[in-house]
Amino acid sequence: MSTQAGFLLQPQIVPRLASAIPNNVHCVGAEDAQELIQDSIAIAAKMMDGAEQAGKQVVRSASRRSKEDSAGNITFYTIEKLRSGRRSTGSSVVDVFGSGTQLNGTTRLNSLEEVVASSDEGGEIFTFNDVLSRDEEDPSTRAARKMDWEFFLACLTDREKAVVEYLLSGRTLSELARHLKLDRSTIQQFKYRLADKILDYMGPSILSEIQLKPGWKNSLDANRERLACRVDRRM
Repeated sequence: MSTQAGFLLQPQIVPRLASAIPNNVHCVGAEDAQELIQDSIAIAAKMMDGAEQAGKQVVRSASRRSKEDSAGNITFYTIEKLRSGRRSTGSSVVDVFGSGTQLNGTTRLNSLEEVVASSDEGGEIFTFNDVLSRDEEDPSTRAARKMDWEFFLACLTDREKAVVEYLLSGRTLSELARHLKLDRSTIQQFKYRLADKILDYMGPSILSEIQLKPGWKNSLDANRERLACRVDRRM
């Protein structure tokens, strides 16, 4: 964009955009008027540069010359682009986060803190966090723990593996003793040695780690408690 167009952009086009956009352009998602004004300046500058590349001259007021574009025309078409969902970063109508996609009604963005339901009895509030979140561990944590467990089982004897299999299946050590034709006290010793091996391999903090909530749940629980306290204060 030429210097002349730059001098025209600041005093003639930017004030018009700043006064017209808050009342004529609908904000989409988390957008606000100031963000749209900044985006419109980038669009207008791109339009002015494109006009100059096509051999046209951007002037203050319109005339009958075909090789001229006025500041008013640049302002008008910039606002029309914004109203149709176009932005300086793109004009996709298939991108989930795109303004054009949301204006078409194809997608809609909602805050995870938006209230979706409330309990009349206890005053409990349910947000999208409660609907979408799960209390399970992260897939990466489960995968890493599964790998550690497989490596640990590879280091056990056949009888120790049998103890693990019987305990995981919910059967008793007495059934295992009858199956291996051993005394129950002998199987109990295998169980004690197996517990010691798990602590040596996994570390002494393994029992507390498997009972901890996933880390990403902390902020959700804190927000839920804050909302609950807010309801209690209103009551």
